[in-house]
Amino acid sequence: MHLIKTLLRRKLNWVALPLMLLFGFTALLAPWLAPHDPEQVDLSQRLAAPGAGHLLGTDHLGRDILSRLIWGARVSLGSVLIIISLVMLLSLVVGCASGFMGGITDSVLMRICEVFLSFPTFILAMFLIAVLGMGMTNVVLAIVLTHWAWYARIIRSLVLGMKHREYILAARVAGTAPWRLFVRHLAPSILAQLLILATLDIGHMMLHVSGLSFLGLGVQPPTPEWGVMISDARQYIWTYPEQILFPGAMIFLAVMAFNIPGDTLRDSLDPVIRAEEV
Repeated sequence: MHLIKTLLRRKLNWVALPLMLLFGFTALLAPWLAPHDPEQVDLSQRLAAPGAGHLLGTDHLGRDILSRLIWGARVSLGSVLIIISLVMLLSLVVGCASGFMGGITDSVLMRICEVFLSFPTFILAMFLIAVLGMGMTNVVLAIVLTHWAWYARIIRSLVLGMKHREYILAARVAGTAPWRLFVRHLAPSILAQLLILATLDIGHMMLHVSGLSFLGLGVQPPTPEWGVMISDARQYIWTYPEQILFPGAMIFLAVMAFNIPGDTLRDSLDPVIRAEEV
């Protein structure tokens, strides 16, 4: 209940939250919402203007833009959710092992994290795709491998701050198994903060997916994806600017819709900002 009040206190969330729901429902219901097959080519309708048959017009191959935008929401949001889930799983394992075990395990794992953190994430993702090969699966793996280290360090710091608390020490003295100790005492607190961090990062990862697809390294045509749509339309930027405008607007709105609530949740956890508000 406190979380809902925190979100609704900021007026921008009254716009962002409905947009989040709209994108979510669009992704889930894409097969029923899309008026046309997003991959159907009809050269007789090439670059058609918006009208009754195609509400947002068609692209350079006569494919319905609205249908491709709707299916693109499923591809973009679905891939980001998979990335977030894998990042959280990997970072939980590494961060908890590092913070809870300490010693040489902590030193080795943190040195590995520092190696990954020393490179710009987008450049490192491009390098990994060059090694792994193009395709959506490899894009997901590349983004996971470039983002897990930041989360792992945060989780390690959370574990270090909690493992010496009285109830944790009492459970260890009582002989509680490490995995049970983590599941019952550490995981609930860590996951709550990790989910807030993930909410902040959804927009960032969505830009990575779209950017890599725009460069031809991610989703491959004819699969509908917003970055691919922008890449296909870049040659028509002066003659048919709406070809880029529509998918660009979808990326902008989706990133904004997820970033604004994330900023609110982050500010609610920042003791300095909370003290200033009081």
